[in-house]
Formats: sequence, structure tokens, C-alpha cells
Amino acid sequence: MNIGWRLLAMTSVALYPAIGYAQDMAQVEEAGDAPTQDIVVSAARSILPPNALPLTIDIIDKQALDQQIAISGSVVDAVATLTPSFSPTRQKLSGAGETLRGRSPLYAINGIPQTTPLRDGSRDGYTIDGFFIDRVELIYGSNALQGVGGTGGIVNQVTVGAPRREGLSGRALVQGTADTDFHGEGLGGKVGGLLQYKSGRFDISAGAVYEKRGVFYDGEGRRVGLNLTQGETQDSRTTSLFARAGYAVTDTMRLDLIASRFELKGDGDYVAVAGNRLTGLPTSARRGNPPGRSAASRTESVALSLTDPDLAQGNLVTQIFWNRTRDTFGAEINPIATFQDPLIAPVGTLIDQSQNRSRKIGGKISYERAIPGFEALTAIVGFDALWDRTEQRLILTNRVWVPPSDFRSLAPFGQLNLALFDKAVRLAGGVRWENVRIRIDDYTTLATSNRVAVKGGTPTFQDALFNGGVIVEPIRGIRAYASYAEGFTVPDIGRITRAVNRPGVSIDAFLDIAPIVSNNREIGVEVKRGPFDASTAYFWSSSDKGQLLIANPGGIFDVQRLRTEIQGLEINLGMRLPLPGTRLSVGYAHLSGRYDSKTPPDGIVDTDLDGANISPDRLNLAASYDRGPWSARLQSQFFLSRTFKGRLRDPRNDFGGYTVVDGTIAYNMGKGTIYLAAQNLLDRFYIDYSSDTRLPTDNFSYFAGRGRTVTLGWDVRF
Repeated sequence: MNIGWRLLAMTSVALYPAIGYAQDMAQVEEAGDAPTQDIVVSAARSILPPNALPLTIDIIDKQALDQQIAISGSVVDAVATLTPSFSPTRQKLSGAGETLRGRSPLYAINGIPQTTPLRDGSRDGYTIDGFFIDRVELIYGSNALQGVGGTGGIVNQVTVGAPRREGLSGRALVQGTADTDFHGEGLGGKVGGLLQYKSGRFDISAGAVYEKRGVFYDGEGRRVGLNLTQGETQDSRTTSLFARAGYAVTDTMRLDLIASRFELKGDGDYVAVAGNRLTGLPTSARRGNPPGRSAASRTESVALSLTDPDLAQGNLVTQIFWNRTRDTFGAEINPIATFQDPLIAPVGTLIDQSQNRSRKIGGKISYERAIPGFEALTAIVGFDALWDRTEQRLILTNRVWVPPSDFRSLAPFGQLNLALFDKAVRLAGGVRWENVRIRIDDYTTLATSNRVAVKGGTPTFQDALFNGGVIVEPIRGIRAYASYAEGFTVPDIGRITRAVNRPGVSIDAFLDIAPIVSNNREIGVEVKRGPFDASTAYFWSSSDKGQLLIANPGGIFDVQRLRTEIQGLEINLGMRLPLPGTRLSVGYAHLSGRYDSKTPPDGIVDTDLDGANISPDRLNLAASYDRGPWSARLQSQFFLSRTFKGRLRDPRNDFGGYTVVDGTIAYNMGKGTIYLAAQNLLDRFYIDYSSDTRLPTDNFSYFAGRGRTVTLGWDVRF
């Protein structure tokens, strides 16, 4: 695992742009048995290999991704498991508080942003089934490569590529999941299929996945508690559809149309049972009928791209896209205080629930080539445009909670990469000019925010976001780099606008709407020689008006805009053993973050970021084997205890730490691969990180992690 282009799988393959071709997996060679080829990371907006970029990049390839999804069930869990500086997941539909390097990552599919920053419903990790994902590209740290949202980094999911062979091909998957006590309510299953056809210059792919998840059980055989409001992946059904049609206009130019639809809906068979934080009893669940509609998430997306890696000796990438989401949050049996309105029903009796509605339309174009007559200098020029409209409604009473908010971003950008001394030294840098406009019409807040009239407005933001770095590679396989990059996002405007409770507020003069500009400064060293690959990176970042999630007395998180500073250390070591196909790996991440907690703020950080805003220190250990028809992996994650310090420290939020061990084994029978995977192999009972570090008085948000869970599956490609 190398700090510039760490491979989290056991193979190294040539990867083409996300909207172009993908390598036929039958041609993959085992690492160490053949020379590796350069990797192209589409999220980096360049066809230069990652070792030419002053970035920390990870690639989770198809083999590693499928292996992790078999263990844990989702792409988000796979990324969180393999990435030490990523927060442990909540094992819920909502990813609120899950961070990369202490800040929110930008989730994307083929470069299309899934994140909705104007009113972040935290469902952006669940917008497509991993069955249709070929690889995941991670770019660490604040950057503006994909525009708004990448303050913690980028998690780009690249869908399966076009077929490379003539005729019909495809894949089928059947699997079942159960806790080790085989409770009937805990049984789940998944079936999926993908058909691909190629004839001459034309190809088409289409597939569908259906998954039923049962109830989760913790390490003591107790039902894991439900968060009815934010949503669950347990006790749910998922349908995911995918289609791709492509045409090779010339030998190099390609036109692709990609469409997908993903929907996850809770079955609504259970209600939460309060736990007891004082005695260590976690929140549980019992049979029951929760009010309202079950929490659900639906995403629909269409993208059309035209690419040509050899247009006038350069690389052209264009894309237009449309994306729509509907995120429904569930209703609680006990009425939520924020939704009460005496004009509708007596206070304390009104049950309501909310729904985020978002629509994105955008386009991207970039062109990259070496400068004629000065081939050592590569230039990229491009332009991105994005229009996003988001609102949040209370759907049982048809009230507006978050007013419709329009976001528009127009951003030209340019990058330069200069190779010196036969590529032993590289200088890279660029700038992106962001022109952002946010428009919100006049609106009135809810009764619990004093029913105040708020004057709308059109705040704007224009800024140049810079990046630059130097790479030194005196010997192939030994590399050091230093870099600086700026990223930006807008605060969760929905949380801010809905919380206005005093008259006379105008959006144009409301300073909390100002964008968040963060930076990432980093130095790293990488060694990839023989059977060893090792890396270390140290980073530090800051933002003058960062975004912190602060719980209000009603349990709903609001936003505060304060200065934040984060620093961290990442260390990774991988080694191939003399036994062919065997590999050991170690990963470690230490993160420290503080913010300015004083009122009024003075710009000096004095209090640790809590568990809602930063991940714990972590040690990952893994051993894997892949030779012939057999493959296996045993992995452990040690989440280390932490005492939060500072002026506003609450000792009830200190983290006790826990350890999880997973394993998987697979055998290729020739006609498909059969596999057995186990999550939490030792069946340890633990309270998850999010529950242990926030809402210290809420006994309905004290969730245990999932106990031992086994998955048996059959995966065939033809």
C-alpha cells in the first residue's frame, strides 16, 4: 500500500478513464509475477500515472471490493474498512458524522457528485449497488478536482466498463446472509445479474440487483436498535438497476450513455426499544408498526459522455449528466419536538417526517496534452458547470422545513505538470476559479422556530482555489512528495436556514451561508521495491469557517461555523511472503482535530473535535492468500480509545475503543466461485464509535455493532 498510489487489492491493472473502457478481468496478472502497468485514475482528471501526481490516492479494485462487500454488505463499509483514516461506519443508512481525514468526502459515481451539500441527508454512500462498481478511487485531503464537496477527499465509484469481447457475456450472483444463531428474522439474501453484448462498434450492458436484509443482531444475540428517523439498512429491501450503451465513433473516440436507478426502503416491521447508557444496555428493537412511511432512499442518474484519448495527440473527456434523489426520513413513535405546531394539533401529539428532494444537472469538459515542442510539460484545461436544486419538506403535513435552494457553480480550471531530469523530478500545480451563486426565495420557518419571515437572497462566492506540489523519484519505486491543495464546499444550508428563529434576517446578509474553504498540506514518502511496499504521509489542514455538527436539546444536529484545524499521520506497510500468493499488510492512522469553541470566537482552537466530526485512531492488520483456485483473507481493525480534551469536553463522550476481526475464503470451481465470508468473526460485543461519542443522554441512540454475520455466495462470470 503506497502513499502515492496504494493498491488495496492484490493486483495491479491498467485502468482506463471512468467513462471509457475497463480492463477485462481475465487478463489481470498477479502482482509480483509480471511487471505492473501504469494506473489511470479518472477522479484525478488526468491520464498521467498516479506517481506523477502529488496526491495520496488509493485504488480498491474489483477483486478487493467484491471481497469486502461479501463481508460487510456495502461499498461504504468496504471503503471504511480498508482506509484507516476513514471513520468506522454507523451500519445505518445515514452516514452523518462519517469522515475522511476529519472532513466530509465527496461521493461520486463516474465523477457525478452524489453529495447534496445544500441539505446533506448523508445518504450519498448508498446510491448504487456495489455489484455494478468496477473499482473505487480515493483521493485524500481537501481538493477541488471535482468541484464542490471534496473537503475530506473524493470517493469515486467507477461503474463496470463496456465489454471488450464480441458476443454475449455477463455475470450472475446469488448469496445468503445470516447471524450465527440463524434467527429467522436475521436472514437476508441477494441476487444480481448483468448481461453485456458487443457487436462491432456497438455494445450494451444491462443488469439488476435485488437484496433483502434481515434484522441485525449484536455480539450478545440481541437485536441491534433501529434509528427510524435517519434510516436503516437492516430490515430493508434494495433494488438497483443499471444500463450502459456505447458506440465507438472512431478507433479512439467513444460515446457512452449510462443510466442507473437505486432504491432502498425499510420494511417497517420494528420499533426501537430504549437502552440504558448508565448500565451499558444498548438500544434494541421489537416487533411493531412505526408511524408514517418507512425511511427510504432513491437515486436516479443519467450521463452521456464523449471521450477520445488520442484527439490531436491529447485526451478529451466530456460529460453531461442529470441526477435526482429522494431521501425519506422516518417518523418516530414519540413525536419530534421540532415538528410541533399548535395550529395543526395539540403540542406533543403531532407526528411528522421529512423528505429531501434534490436534482442536479451538470456538465464537464477537459482536454489534456503535452505542449508541442516542449513535451516535458503537460497541460490540462477544462470547465465544469453544476446546477443543484434542493429542498426538505414535512411530507405528512405538507410543510416546508428547508426552503427550495438553488446552487449554481461555473468553474474553469487549468493544471500543469512538468517532468525534469528524465522524470526524476516533477513540478505540478494548477488553479480552479469557482463562481458560485446560491438563490433562496423568501420563506417562513416552522412554529418551533417562531414562525419568522426570512427574506431571501442570492449570496455569491468567487475565489481561486490553488494546488501545487513537487515529486522526487530518484530511483524507480522510491518517491517523496510535498503538496498543497485547496477545496471548498458550502455549509449545510438546510440546517442553517431552517434554524432561523429571530425576525429581520436576510439571506444576503447571513454570514453563516459563506462557503467553507479548507486546505490540505502534505508530505509523503513511498517505497515500492521487491516484495515490500511502504509509505508514510503527514498532513495538516485548516479552515477559518469550518462546519461542525452540534446536537441541540431535541437531538437534531445543527451547524456552527468555527475555525477548525486537523492534522494526521498515515503509515502503511505491505509485504509479499516467500509462500506464493501470500501477503501481509499493516495500516495505521492518527488524527487530531480541534476547533475554536469560544463565544464570540477568537480564531484560536481550544477544544477537540468530537466523534461526530472526526474518526478515531486506528490500526489495521491483514493477511491474504490468492493462488490457483483458492483465495482467503483475515483482517482486523483496532479502533483505539480516545479521551477528548478541551474547554467544552464532556467526559461521557470519551471513546473506549474496540476490535473487529473479519475473514473470507473463496474457491473457483471453474463454473463460478463459491465463497464464505464472516463479519465480526469473534462475535465481539461493542458499542459503535458514533454512539459512544455523541448524544450522551439519548438512550434511543446507543447502538451496538453487528455481531458475527456469515455470508455464503456463488459468483459466476461467463
